[in-house]
Amino acid sequence: MERLEEKLSGLSIARRSRPEEPTYLLDLAQQPAGLLAVSCSNFTIHLHNKDTLSLVGEYRGHGGPLCGVVFSHASPDLLYSGSADGTVRGWDVRRPGSEAAQLFKGEPSHSFSSFDLNCSDTLLCAGTEQVNEEDSYLVFWDARKPAGRLLGVYSESHSDDVTQVRFHPGDKDRLASSSTDGLVNVFDLSRGAEEEALLATCNSDSSVGAVCWTGAQYTQLLCLSHDEGLHLWDLASQNTDEPLTVFSTSDARSLALLPDGGGGVDYLVGGRWLEDAQKLLVVGGKNGGDLHLMECDDRGLRLLRSLQGGHAATVRCFLWDAAAETLVTGGEDAQLLLWKPGGEELTAAKRESMKSQSALRLKSRPHKKHGYQKEKKEA
Repeated sequence: MERLEEKLSGLSIARRSRPEEPTYLLDLAQQPAGLLAVSCSNFTIHLHNKDTLSLVGEYRGHGGPLCGVVFSHASPDLLYSGSADGTVRGWDVRRPGSEAAQLFKGEPSHSFSSFDLNCSDTLLCAGTEQVNEEDSYLVFWDARKPAGRLLGVYSESHSDDVTQVRFHPGDKDRLASSSTDGLVNVFDLSRGAEEEALLATCNSDSSVGAVCWTGAQYTQLLCLSHDEGLHLWDLASQNTDEPLTVFSTSDARSLALLPDGGGGVDYLVGGRWLEDAQKLLVVGGKNGGDLHLMECDDRGLRLLRSLQGGHAATVRCFLWDAAAETLVTGGEDAQLLLWKPGGEELTAAKRESMKSQSALRLKSRPHKKHGYQKEKKEA
């Protein structure tokens, strides 16, 4: 932990970017060659230089809110985006402003609320919003086909909006999905049919907002709920006497994380397994824009570093670049920030100028924060 704390301790603001058109920054993806892709609440995708944050391109084409962006692993010039307009699109980042190079569609009733690409670049999966009173779907395509050939649909595992689908970083057939129905499901797609493919169902007892693979062999799952609950599960313990739950809190806001009685976080942004440090990094924040970088393990959440004076509103997304030891954050103040060791701190005048922009309040697309409806299966 000392080494990770050392890396984070020197972070300060090095670069700042704000689009001309005020918009929430919702999700981030990084291309190894030097580009950042940012999905925005105005349905556009922005391309930025990852070192300077300068805007180098933009894509328009989606007709609904975006649900994420991800670069191809083997062909990093190919960027994918998913949208509530019922499409997943592939863009050639060598041609900013061009039409989509690939187009993947579901049924006309499908509105996508999440998507991901597997580690072998062969399979795309998108999760839908609830289609009727009890139906939501996981939709699969062959990512190698420009025409977007539909491979199949899973329809029995979730009963409400699928908030996230996440392929395993090293197993092309392993998929985790989360939903506002309170369930996190794990599938082995090599088994084919949905009933046989479902390996585990974990019950969060709340509407789930996000899930990610973590742990030394990526055998653990981090689950974040819409009411700021956090659950860390170890799937390797399923068939053993060891408990499934590594750590759990129904409300991370209640944890006293800050020194001198400073309280905790107002919300959780997300988590990421840091392979080089072998630590799970969880990012939370305060409504005023301050960020708190935390480590999570079987002992709970522990504060590593607070970042202040950067954002002026809720932070929606972050990326940790292990090679450069830099952090990129984006949020509802329309700002993209690059934090790096030795970056220049903002002057008080700049902070006040930045805060004046935070009055912007755009129509966002939060998932419904209701409970789940149908009886849950235990893991």
